[in-house]
Amino acid sequence: MAKKRAVALKVRPSSGNVFADLGFAQADDELEKAQLATHIRQVLKRRRLTQTAAARLVGVDQPEVSALLNGRLAGFSSDRLMRLLTALGQDVEIVVKGKPRNRARGRISVVPDAIRL
Repeated sequence: MAKKRAVALKVRPSSGNVFADLGFAQADDELEKAQLATHIRQVLKRRRLTQTAAARLVGVDQPEVSALLNGRLAGFSSDRLMRLLTALGQDVEIVVKGKPRNRARGRISVVPDAIRL
């Protein structure tokens, strides 16, 4: 049996935003939408809702729920995702605060409710 050669892979640390690491133009927006979609996914799973039942509950069609659950978020704004969360009985809080001095810009982050973890 022939020996396989080890392939050297170049590995670099993540910036914390996979979309920025991949060169997306609006990386912060994409990360925010992905985090909001993750919360929607978790609520649907916790409530054991089918895509059809979820679609009826939030007022969209089933293919849109399918797209959301499969990470196809191009048709969803952050605002729309937050409205879907509220339709699912979730509170969405927006907190504005000063950034740390060691960072040049502010950032948007989606933080899960510690009680639900």
